[in-house]
Amino acid sequence: MGWFSRRPRAADPTPTKLDREATGEDLAALEAFVTSRRGVEFYLEPETTATDTTVVAIAHDGEWIRRRTGSPRAAAKLANRHAVPLYEAARTGYPARMRAWNQAHPERRAR
Repeated sequence: MGWFSRRPRAADPTPTKLDREATGEDLAALEAFVTSRRGVEFYLEPETTATDTTVVAIAHDGEWIRRRTGSPRAAAKLANRHAVPLYEAARTGYPARMRAWNQAHPERRAR
């Protein structure tokens, strides 16, 4: 029997994004983090079906934030402007200091 052939097709085959795109506030938050902390590194996370391209900014002590950048090019431009190293998280992984900071600050996991 052709059960699946009887399903009605969606009117709009365009996939939907589940999350919002990057805003100026996201980039401003990354810039504020970079200028207020030392030893910051950026870890680029690729776009998924759920989120836009994101960057995790990690300070020398492991404190971190994650914000959308819109594209890898925008992340690279921001990193170059502030002389911050930019790594691909899928290739390098995240530094141990980030995990240590997460263990020391369990209240951040509730967000």
